Amino acid sequence: MTDAALYQSILASLPEIVVVTGACILLILGQIVPKGSGHFLVWASAATVLVAALATLLLAGEVRPAYSGMFIADRFAVFFKMVFYLSTILTFLLSRKYAEIEEIALSEYYVLLLFALSGMMIMASATDLLSIYVGLELMALSTYVLTGFLRKERRSNEASLKYVVLGGVSTGIFLYGVSLIYGITGTTQLHGMAAAVTGDPLDPGLLLAVVFIVAGLVFKVGAVPFHMWVPDVYEGAPTTITAFMSVAPKAAGFAVILRVFLNPLVAASDAWIIVAVIAVVTMALGSFVALVQDNFKRLLAYSSIAHAGFALFGVVAGGADGIAGVMLYLLIYAFMNLGIFGIVIMMRNGDFSGEVIEDYAGFAKSHRGLALLMLLYLFALAGIPPTAGFFAKFYVLVALVERGFVTLAVIAVLLSAVAAYFYIRIVMVIYMREPERAFEPALTPSVRATLALTAAGTIGIGLFPAWFLRLAQSSVFGS
Repeated sequence: MTDAALYQSILASLPEIVVVTGACILLILGQIVPKGSGHFLVWASAATVLVAALATLLLAGEVRPAYSGMFIADRFAVFFKMVFYLSTILTFLLSRKYAEIEEIALSEYYVLLLFALSGMMIMASATDLLSIYVGLELMALSTYVLTGFLRKERRSNEASLKYVVLGGVSTGIFLYGVSLIYGITGTTQLHGMAAAVTGDPLDPGLLLAVVFIVAGLVFKVGAVPFHMWVPDVYEGAPTTITAFMSVAPKAAGFAVILRVFLNPLVAASDAWIIVAVIAVVTMALGSFVALVQDNFKRLLAYSSIAHAGFALFGVVAGGADGIAGVMLYLLIYAFMNLGIFGIVIMMRNGDFSGEVIEDYAGFAKSHRGLALLMLLYLFALAGIPPTAGFFAKFYVLVALVERGFVTLAVIAVLLSAVAAYFYIRIVMVIYMREPERAFEPALTPSVRATLALTAAGTIGIGLFPAWFLRLAQSSVFGS
């Protein structure tokens, strides 16, 4: 690699270098600063992310390939990195009080979140199956540990162990697909795969390899049949980590899936049929099983599965409109899901966990403002107009219809109606029931800021959905 190529590579990966360097510095400082310095750790971590975000925006003007074609800094990656930055900073803000209550306000907690962020950033910019794997594992290993951070709670330990075992299986499946691709095409670079195929692009071996790769990736987004870890991990992990995992790693998984499906070799295959089946089954399972949940975190886990299924419909649609629809969907989902988790995290105060749906009975009579925010987030998640959640689903459905997948669009609408029921059920508990016990939410300034940002994002995108769609479309074309 020449000096110019090395400089170009370092410049393209500058945001990742900032995050990793910041995490290492924070790890050292965490051993020096006195205990109880949670305030310092939160703001130091947030500052690291903001610097990385600034570097990302400064480099967003042009496409920058790096590391011999294994990495690229383009507008597609910039869009997803902004979603990652948003999710991580809001997680830091939500963690300020919660981490102290759960006694996990350690420097390692924030360092692992930064390492998980760096892994997701690599995934968004990776253009080689091996660099995708590096980012995938960096993110996964960090989230494995964070899931079991409540070391004194058995369910947290069980969730972490289940996540590690199933994650290892999915990684093995993904690597097997990579080995098949390399054996058939002689390359692991996404742009070189199509050019390397001299025979039939619909070769069964290639299709099998794509299936293995997609299977390894759908595990990260919680799609069927690799969904079984989601409810237990979401319930057992610290609620702040559950909020983070429900948004950022899911978006990272979709970033890789979309970049893989932009590849002409994959687009020419029948892999979309497999993804269509996965999308229908995933959304159906998530929607119907969520109907009988009493634990709020488990309900949101199955909700997350259902939303992953709906986003996969956009992958099936393909094209610029389908991919832009998925990107917008993930951005809106980040705001509304972090908002509803912010309410659950705020409820953790004293001996009150806020994890049981019945705990919210009569919430509107004691905390009207917070109940109104919950109503906004729940209606957005249900896709009720004119919230941003409605437009998230609408643009995916439009892409499906325009590509001729009318039957899939009808199925998606029907399953969305089923999913709307369990969100409205919570609204009824909040507004139609009498309060059962008195409690005082931990409404700290950082939690207030998080709820304000998520509410502003949910409302803002709902007011100007076409503008945000054009932003996503320009990111697709810029890739």
